[in-house]
Amino acid sequence: MTENKLAVLAEQGCPVFYFYSTEPYLVRQAVRTACRLLSRDSDEEVTVLDGAAPDVEQLVMAAGTISFFGTRRVVCLPEVDPGAYSEKDLDAFLDTVASVENAVLVLGSVFEADRSGKARPGKRAQRLMAQCKKQGWLEELAKPGPAQLRQMVLDRARAQGAEMTGQAASALLDRCGEDPYLLENEVDKLAAGAGYRTITPALVAEMGVVSLEADVFEMVRMVTARNAAAACKKLQVLLRLQQEPIAIAAAMIGSYVDLYRVKLGQQHKKNYSAVFKEFGYKGSDYRLKRSAQTAAGYTLPQLKRCLNILLELDQNLKGQPVSPQILLETALCRLAMEGGSQ
Repeated sequence: MTENKLAVLAEQGCPVFYFYSTEPYLVRQAVRTACRLLSRDSDEEVTVLDGAAPDVEQLVMAAGTISFFGTRRVVCLPEVDPGAYSEKDLDAFLDTVASVENAVLVLGSVFEADRSGKARPGKRAQRLMAQCKKQGWLEELAKPGPAQLRQMVLDRARAQGAEMTGQAASALLDRCGEDPYLLENEVDKLAAGAGYRTITPALVAEMGVVSLEADVFEMVRMVTARNAAAACKKLQVLLRLQQEPIAIAAAMIGSYVDLYRVKLGQQHKKNYSAVFKEFGYKGSDYRLKRSAQTAAGYTLPQLKRCLNILLELDQNLKGQPVSPQILLETALCRLAMEGGSQ
């Protein structure tokens, strides 16, 4: 929900706002924003009832008390779990929601996700949701996708007085994944590190949260471009950071397995989203989207040969007395020779 929409509903006298999601961060943000907008014209503090099952008598008292300032009291239950109430207490809760007059209720709940990633509320939660929808506003907060998160970090940087390039935003997503809270913290740190000027990909690599998977995928892109020298230089940085050679090799194998699966899917006219579902990946399909872009430079036989090179690397790292750095650099050069057409 946009703040403008929320402000309109508040002006219209909407008595109940209920936000729910599988993501705690999104619920906290929505509840906080709603409380701020609803209380901005009053000197009275928001009444917060914490916990999964706040006492119903306290709720009734808070919702029924007339504000000293002549405005409706804002009562917030930021982490309510309807399933934690008995049937009797839930009935009393629903009666309070149905008859609220002197207050505005702001509720937030976090539920487990089903297989599709959507919230899975229980029967008692569904009863509360139905009542809130009847009385006021009910909204499921969907987990933002990569495009939304990318825009979010760009906006966040701008709000901090800095600029962020599109490549830097993509690099940050590669490192942090799709945790909005972590992304915002990282943007704030990078903005300060850039002197509130421009946040570049180089700064993200230097100061951003350490992610072996992101660093290795960057190395794979260098190999795909047949730039073995740059890939070896990146490898040396990882080794200086004391990343374990076997862990580096495992991340490389994971990246090439992703490339192979996506390429195989393309041959069967299935996009990366279908591959994501077929192979039971968890989280977002953003990782496979990036893999699909990289896999475009390969043929399936090339990727098979790359996987054989990585199998030899894994066996050699675990059984050969040769320096792990030499084994890794040799594998990178062989992969670059085999590499994509980009």
